[in-house]
Amino acid sequence: MARNSRRFLVPFVAGLAAGALAVAVSIILKDTIGALFLPETASQALFSVTPGEFESQAVENFGPLAKYSAFIGSVIANIVVFGIIGIFLDKLFARFRRRGYLQDALLSTISSYIIFGLVAIILVNLIQSRSGVQVVPLSLIVLSTIPSHLLFGFVFSLFLHGKREKKSKATPEPMPSTDKPISTMDVKYSRRAFLRLLAGSAIALPIIYFGVDRLLSRQNDENEQESTAPLLPQTGPKPKGFEDPGLVPLLASEVTPTYLFYRIDINPIVPEVDSKSWNLTIKGLVEKPLTIVYDQIKSMPSVEEYVTLECISNKVGGDLISTALWKGVRLSYLLSEAGIKPNVKYVVFRCADGYDVGIPIERSQMEGTILAYNMNNSPLTSKHGFPVRAIVPGLYGMMNPKWITEIELVDKVYEGYWQRLGWANNAEDKTGSSILIPGQATARQRFRKLDETVAPSDQSKVPIAGIAFAGDRGIAKIEVSTDGGTTWKTALVKDPLSKYTWVLWTAGYVPPNKENYSIVVRATDKRGKVQTSEMSPPFPGGATGYHTITV
Repeated sequence: MARNSRRFLVPFVAGLAAGALAVAVSIILKDTIGALFLPETASQALFSVTPGEFESQAVENFGPLAKYSAFIGSVIANIVVFGIIGIFLDKLFARFRRRGYLQDALLSTISSYIIFGLVAIILVNLIQSRSGVQVVPLSLIVLSTIPSHLLFGFVFSLFLHGKREKKSKATPEPMPSTDKPISTMDVKYSRRAFLRLLAGSAIALPIIYFGVDRLLSRQNDENEQESTAPLLPQTGPKPKGFEDPGLVPLLASEVTPTYLFYRIDINPIVPEVDSKSWNLTIKGLVEKPLTIVYDQIKSMPSVEEYVTLECISNKVGGDLISTALWKGVRLSYLLSEAGIKPNVKYVVFRCADGYDVGIPIERSQMEGTILAYNMNNSPLTSKHGFPVRAIVPGLYGMMNPKWITEIELVDKVYEGYWQRLGWANNAEDKTGSSILIPGQATARQRFRKLDETVAPSDQSKVPIAGIAFAGDRGIAKIEVSTDGGTTWKTALVKDPLSKYTWVLWTAGYVPPNKENYSIVVRATDKRGKVQTSEMSPPFPGGATGYHTITV
């Protein structure tokens, strides 16, 4: 039993160690030249086939960790597959008389290259069949993975390259039978080979750890770090009702700093697009197809506008909502330059990462719909869609695609990436409101230094305040209850930064001399519709219900 276990364990561990080195090299190549990194492709393929309901639950329960866990799991699975290949190769070596280290190394290289190459092609085709966009060229798969598999082949063979136990010179070694394979147990694995195994692992694991951390932390670009530059227009005295010092952080982050702006997309690693080689194609049902480069779009007539974006996966009181100042070109201007044919129904966006989504042609003609290239007075970061993304007020974030490379006008209703997984195609923002002070709503994370606010010792001076949002319909009224919804009072609402943003509201102070109280908030949009009290999950059309906290 021990012999059989060892027969599998030694090549498996050797495959793991050599595979870890191969993955480490793949990470380095991904980080330096943008080579294909199979765990990234595998996790993207997983996202593309995961039903929207399961994805929604994962985001609601784990947030961005759901995506990163899938990516890290793919890295581990990649290394394990190398271990399994190690067992296969060991059995293959045992079938034939060995011809030396170089032949073993080349056989190991070719075997792993073919296996992983086929897996990569299957995964890429799966992703591209879901998006209709060629995300990874075949040449990238063929060329960029060669170095890692060469390393695997030579290192693996070096680990296992032992010597057949020498027989006594007095007893001549019989010729091997052609009918019986050579057993791998006839190979003597030396202590030197074992030390090579440990050395390889010691080199590979830190590279993988820090490499994965670097790839995932790319979202924190230098121009996303906390800045003291004001994002709000200079104003006079504080709005009526917002004089309390405890509300200063709320007012200060009415525009979300870029480094705090939420991010949800289909990528474990932030895509990086070179603006020098980037271009935007406008095609389909247009009179004059256009191809626009980055400098051209920046030279066109531009507009600036404050817009709040909310992810359709956001739960009641959740933090997947943020506001920024965007600058760009009106989409209606670009489409008019191309000439819209009369039978167009949808405008389809396709992106560098394979994402695609469509919006009704009517939405594309609204004045607030722009192709943005600046965010909060700086160029878009890679995390938020550099070089160009769409801002479509009134629709959930999934309808505001990033890294856009192509716009096509079509004569039918178009279902995009998330819609094909079950999410709503009519993705209008639901009316919602959240209590940020007091309590610990996760939406507080979008407000700089709000968590540093210390509640006053006098409980009668704890302010009640929060946010409300109704897409492009605007907020007409906020009502707050401090007795669980039995009675309601109208809150004070700060004028919004634009008709496309959230509003800040405050409703006085918490009730004095009460040990327990339940605060509830509800909003009414400018069409006179009160948000529903019915609690529903984000999938498929956005969460609903009153936000309630008990203190």
